[in-house]
Amino acid sequence: MADHFPTVGVEEEYFLVDAAQRTVVAAAPRVLARAEPVLGGLVTGEASRYQVEGKTPPCGTLGELREELRRVRSAVVAAAADEGARPVACGTPLLGMRAPIPLNGGAHYRAQLATFRSLYDTFAFCGLHVHVQVPDRDHAVLVSNHLRPWLPVLVAMAANSPFWEERDSGYCSWRTLGATRWPVAGPPPYFSSAAHYDTLASALRETGATLGERSLYWDVRPCAHLPTLEIRAMDAATSVEEAAVFAVLVRALVVRALERVRRGDPGPAMDEALLRAAYWRCARDGLTGHSLDPRTHRLVPTSHQVRQLLAHARPALAEHGELPQVTAVLRRLFAHGGGAERQRSVHARAGSLADVVDDLADRTAASPRQWRRAPSPVGGPGGQGSSARSGRSDSSS
Repeated sequence: MADHFPTVGVEEEYFLVDAAQRTVVAAAPRVLARAEPVLGGLVTGEASRYQVEGKTPPCGTLGELREELRRVRSAVVAAAADEGARPVACGTPLLGMRAPIPLNGGAHYRAQLATFRSLYDTFAFCGLHVHVQVPDRDHAVLVSNHLRPWLPVLVAMAANSPFWEERDSGYCSWRTLGATRWPVAGPPPYFSSAAHYDTLASALRETGATLGERSLYWDVRPCAHLPTLEIRAMDAATSVEEAAVFAVLVRALVVRALERVRRGDPGPAMDEALLRAAYWRCARDGLTGHSLDPRTHRLVPTSHQVRQLLAHARPALAEHGELPQVTAVLRRLFAHGGGAERQRSVHARAGSLADVVDDLADRTAASPRQWRRAPSPVGGPGGQGSSARSGRSDSSS
């Protein structure tokens, strides 16, 4: 096994839901107070008090990353249970979100709210953020260029947010649409160097479109204080296994990109308009739809694009001994569907969004259900009234 591979770390966001009502609950301050003595800086708050974020330390192997994710999740599950809540790893809240959402009171978020105003009213999204070690910022931005054409495929592969405002959105990743409303978000520009990146970031800050590095919400961005590249295009993954596999697959893409950068290849300059169109298509249709081939500019089955991504990443995965595990998870996704398909399947079978929340919470905790769901009142959270109000069948696609 190669010992020169870059480390990989994960940040994943969870919604907190009331264990009885299945609605999102503003319990983050209380849950953090219980989790921080166990996890220290590996658990933090997010923009809203509906959410907390778990982090792993830098990891060398898939097995190590998987165990760290389990350790963090177990501590968050226990802390939430003490407050009558459960963490749920998915891209959007299913029940109970009301605008404006309750924000954390830190100075950073107060400044953000003053600048971005009503964009924060419904800013409740959970993502999977992968941090991969790179030599320096110049390498980081050129690796970003190489990753840009693959980002829509990552969006589709990890799509896990079909429901929004208690109905089916018609998208597999509504989080992708919601997150890209910000002035600096979504696929990153094409950069010639770290100096180019810094010049653009400075100009954007001058316009007021960002308040600094923390509000550059591009889906690939170099870290300001560490030699890492952050890839943030994916919805939060419900299972530990999928989160870990998606992360090492991203690392393999970074390894392949670094090989090309070292040969003097600055990356393919995919047109930004086409890239955004590819994002939209993959967010709408997910793993079972079609996506834009960046070479031919033609629609092809997204499953074909995922196989191409795997073929491209294969040498790095094989060198690090991760190819069998990654291949097995992708085969399961092809056979049974990804996160969005699972949510819709549970809803179609059970008829209630509360059942979807229970399934997500169980999968997030990776443990058997500890209680049965009490019947929801008609018209209440997840009850018949939720679907009736939507004007669209919750099981539509």
